[in-house]
Amino acid sequence: MSLEKAIQAAQTQIPECLAIGYVDMQTGMLLGVKTVDSHPSEVLDLVAAATAEMFQGPTILTIEKHFKRVRGHAQDDIHYFQEIAVWSQNLLHVFLRGKKHTSHATVIVCRASANVGMVLAKSRMIHPTIEAAL
Repeated sequence: MSLEKAIQAAQTQIPECLAIGYVDMQTGMLLGVKTVDSHPSEVLDLVAAATAEMFQGPTILTIEKHFKRVRGHAQDDIHYFQEIAVWSQNLLHVFLRGKKHTSHATVIVCRASANVGMVLAKSRMIHPTIEAAL
């Protein structure tokens, strides 16, 4: 299945889903996106950049290094932060780091009125399919 088709199929499965994107955090590129509204490419590029900052920004990397050091773990490429949920005024944003491609992330945007448990459950279910489509 193509990335475009995987994203499109996922959008229909997640409650009150307004947009889904798949981000390469190393390059800051949005590899695929599906939204119910049109958005300028500049806004979509900012979402990709913000996703990379949330998972791989300097402060986050410092926190991860600290956790590894105090817990006696190796300073490797394993990341502690796998999922992030953010509520804005009207929206719920869910960010999931790739399991197979740890420098990739799926971004899901739903209405804030969506059932959070269902959004998280469905997001976790569709994330491997989107990741595998690459």
